[in-house]
Amino acid sequence: MIRPTFDDEEEKPLDPGVEKVRKKLVRFVAINLGLLFVALMAVVAAIVYKTRSEAPAVAELPHSDIPVAAGAVLEGEIALPAGARIVSQSLSGSRLSLGLEMPGGSRAIYLYDLAERRIVGRFTITAQ
Repeated sequence: MIRPTFDDEEEKPLDPGVEKVRKKLVRFVAINLGLLFVALMAVVAAIVYKTRSEAPAVAELPHSDIPVAAGAVLEGEIALPAGARIVSQSLSGSRLSLGLEMPGGSRAIYLYDLAERRIVGRFTITAQ
């Protein structure tokens, strides 16, 4: 379809005052876009710098003081009071901490050394 042309559609030169405002607006937009681009590049550069400067730490295998030969299984027996119930346990190096609940309702902590295969500490927990 052919579009009819009208005399009103022809571009007329802008008024000098309006042209001056338009030029200022174009300059303002160009400066702001430039600043935005520089700020964005600074953020990207900072992110790249942070990710490259922080090398991931290599996790070391935990070292154990427990004397066990390769392929062997450590076996043993820990003597606890009759009726005691193990509530919690924690292992640190060659030390095993056992949280016990005694038959009377009291609590105690037993510290067992796996390397020496003996109890090295008994701690009763009492309320004050």
